[in-house]
Amino acid sequence: MKRAYLLLVILFTLSACDQANTSTNENNTAVIAGDINVKDATNTEVSPITVGDLSKESSEFLAEDESDPSVWGFETAYKMCTEALSEYYKAIWNGMDIDLDAYIDNENLKQYMHTKITSQYELFLKNNLTDNLVTGIDISVNKVEQVGGDKRFFYLKLDARVEKDVGSYAEPTEFLVQVLNGRLVIVDWYTNGKDSYDAIVRGENQAIHNPEIWNNSDWVKELTRRILVQSQ
Repeated sequence: MKRAYLLLVILFTLSACDQANTSTNENNTAVIAGDINVKDATNTEVSPITVGDLSKESSEFLAEDESDPSVWGFETAYKMCTEALSEYYKAIWNGMDIDLDAYIDNENLKQYMHTKITSQYELFLKNNLTDNLVTGIDISVNKVEQVGGDKRFFYLKLDARVEKDVGSYAEPTEFLVQVLNGRLVIVDWYTNGKDSYDAIVRGENQAIHNPEIWNNSDWVKELTRRILVQSQ
């Protein structure tokens, strides 16, 4: 019931904003739903993790509109990002598989995420931290935007609390989601926690607003150079 209420609130807000800014869209400026304080209504409890359960099948997150991330596609975008984030934490702490192909199409972003996950798991393993397994992940919505222009996309900021055998921690993650070939895909993924991999490699407090960033070859080359420096 809470989830249905959340969806109605978000759809109403986004739809009203979209209608009120029809002329703005033509000028390639953002349509912003603004901060939506719905944490209490949107907590999504992830099922307990079973180590070694790698039977999850790949899934496609089909768009309502095959060419545009419409307001009605928000629920699918939200579901995709929460599943991706949940698998990510299972991968870096529990050593479980993550199917990046199910969420990401861009090869540069996919390679970066693979490097990021491998690097973090190996660091935790080296420091004998992987015995303290993730047992659950609680995810809530911090902010949602639908951005207009030539390349329309969703911006989602999700807050995750990672529950472990002993203790827990929380950090925010930002996603950009677009439609590609009829399905929703993540086109940027940035975690801005203290001393997070992204904060160290990409830089702290980055503005996540460019869905084409991973197509910028010069930017990707510079990021690759930073990764090599960090690994030395």
